[in-house]
Amino acid sequence: MAHPDLPAEQAYLDRAYRRLETVRAETEARLREAFGEERGGTFQSYTERDIRVRNSLSRLEKLELGHEALIFGRIDRRGDEGREEENGEESFHVGRIALSDEYHEPLVVDWRAPVAEPFYRATGAHPMGLKRRRHFLTEARRVVDLEDELFAAGGSEAEGAGVQVLGLSGPAVLMAVLSRAHTGRMRDIVATVQAEQDEVIRAPLAGALVVQGGPGTGKTAVALHRAAYLLYTHRWPLESQGVLVVGPNPTFLRYIDQVLPSLGETGVELSTASGLYRSERPGSAEPADVARLKGDPRMARLLPRAVRMWERPLRSRVEVPYGSTVLVLTPELSEQVVAAAKRRPGTHNARRRFVEAQLWQQLAQQLESRQSLPGDPETGTRLSKLAGQLKSDLRRRPEMAEALERMWPRLSPEELLHALFGSKALLDAAGRGIFSRQELEVLHRPRRSWLKGVAWSIADMALLDEARALLGPRSMRAAGASDGGATVRTYGHIVVDEAQDLSPMELRMVGRRSLSGSMTLAGDIAQATGPWAPSSWDDVVAHLPVPRGWRQATLSVSYRAPAEVMSLAAAVLAEALPGAVPPEPVRHTGERPRFIYSAPSSAGPWYPALANTVGEELAAVAAADGGEDGNVGVLVPPKLLGEVRSCLLAGGVEFGEVGSGALDARVSLLALGDAKGLEFDAVVVVEPALIAAGGPSGMRALYVAITRCTRRLAVVYREPLPAPLAQ
Repeated sequence: MAHPDLPAEQAYLDRAYRRLETVRAETEARLREAFGEERGGTFQSYTERDIRVRNSLSRLEKLELGHEALIFGRIDRRGDEGREEENGEESFHVGRIALSDEYHEPLVVDWRAPVAEPFYRATGAHPMGLKRRRHFLTEARRVVDLEDELFAAGGSEAEGAGVQVLGLSGPAVLMAVLSRAHTGRMRDIVATVQAEQDEVIRAPLAGALVVQGGPGTGKTAVALHRAAYLLYTHRWPLESQGVLVVGPNPTFLRYIDQVLPSLGETGVELSTASGLYRSERPGSAEPADVARLKGDPRMARLLPRAVRMWERPLRSRVEVPYGSTVLVLTPELSEQVVAAAKRRPGTHNARRRFVEAQLWQQLAQQLESRQSLPGDPETGTRLSKLAGQLKSDLRRRPEMAEALERMWPRLSPEELLHALFGSKALLDAAGRGIFSRQELEVLHRPRRSWLKGVAWSIADMALLDEARALLGPRSMRAAGASDGGATVRTYGHIVVDEAQDLSPMELRMVGRRSLSGSMTLAGDIAQATGPWAPSSWDDVVAHLPVPRGWRQATLSVSYRAPAEVMSLAAAVLAEALPGAVPPEPVRHTGERPRFIYSAPSSAGPWYPALANTVGEELAAVAAADGGEDGNVGVLVPPKLLGEVRSCLLAGGVEFGEVGSGALDARVSLLALGDAKGLEFDAVVVVEPALIAAGGPSGMRALYVAITRCTRRLAVVYREPLPAPLAQ
């Protein structure tokens, strides 16, 4: 039976949309007016026009909702005691943006506004002044259904409230939203944010906040909504300081790229950790043991040593003819200059100017001593002028250029690392007492004849960034450049998703971008699968600048994988990380995970059952949705990608991969590392034994793989199943 208030709420929604169109038309008219102003005028008039243009464009961006609902809820606040009920109550419709009518009365309140907080936080025990909370289930601009929660006066249990599941707010609407098919892009959860999630979203800005959440707890969405909330609450200064979101891989960034725009925030920057170093792009793969060493915090001790090795005195004297005399640079003199430069603060390349100035001064003293009498009061003035003249005359002389390059060369991060890793002698000198000889041998790689031919890895990016911080720009012209310069863009707030997978050196790279230590770190220690798998969040935060300390919030409810899958995941987690507690699932589907043995066939693909299994999962999710929507993720160990690709092609399955529509196709073929943070209606995990055996974090990786689904899980295998799956 339809809710009796549904027609009235539909009429209210229609009115709000009409007002939205009016406001958009008025904003577009102001924009056209600003663009149409005649050229000329004062500097102030230009500035005022530019401000109007920027404000109008920003407003239009915020008014663009796409297919998302303008209103998703309503709260009725209880009036003061002694007042008539109809006069004492206040009602507010909660939505994505604030919208007022033509008389400046609120039609919609922004979900981030303080008045909307009870929509997410109120409980039967703590109603926060509410009499009723109403949730809207919408499709486009149509209200499909309403769900009411009624709160009794005095904080007693609610009367007539919706059935509570794990203390959830609006459970019927929540379940309806969770059961919708996926589209290959993350949706915002602003309409269904729960109380424990809202506490994270509205947490104070200062300091670092760690959001620990198991699979499907919504930690990624919560972290993104927190970014939107902070931008709303702290518009100044965050709008000028900037907000950065760091994700685990480019596929993930594409997956989340519409969440913040749907919440009215378009100025947030998205990047992977390796993408923060923009002078190079990683392209080469390397063994896990090499990546682990490059991510080791000991590299932060090795690299400064490596830089200091390029700060050295001359080995032999250098004679420089100048006019009728010969100026001499001795090893002793150069040692004095280098020692003085080392004592000065600043980056390596910045101190090169001091080295040069000292050399010109020393040479000027040599020349002056041959031309003037002792005690001449004009000596100091002449020395200064003479040093400037020598600099102009000698700086391009080969012998001087070679001497300076020997003593204190200008270096780029790429030059430093290429020389370091390409020389066993340099590695041994820089790493002695920090790394073992065997570890240094692992770091060594053959040196290429030209720098442009070097293939940098993902782990190299953090080292290049560390080197840039030590070296600074090669020249003043490069100092302000975005690529390779010493000036690194900093941000007022940084959100890091899957933070548990960043190496210590990558964490240092992220930390350098933080203006004040204000960060949100979202992740799950149990899902750590990188070369550096921390045992606690202390191990992660230890490598970040947190001058105002850090605190941890835990999300305990899983909205993604159904209980049937989470039961299996709990068995895997018990072996992967004994003592860890999995999140509590909110849904049961009645669909138990399927296990399909696929015996090798000499006449065809090694996984002959794979294509059929994928087809069956596709059909099942489409049938459940009553149409052709829904998607399937095929997750495989990296070494099997080629083989599984051939199986799917042979079976006539159309699919997308990384770089070729992985998120847009109904079937996505992904190596497990590229599936981090993603979710699919159905997941087909191929060869779990190889996933579990893939290193020290193999069982954690298997835990990640089987918890990517929202409805169905199938496992295709030919090797014996890992013990937790074989039970």
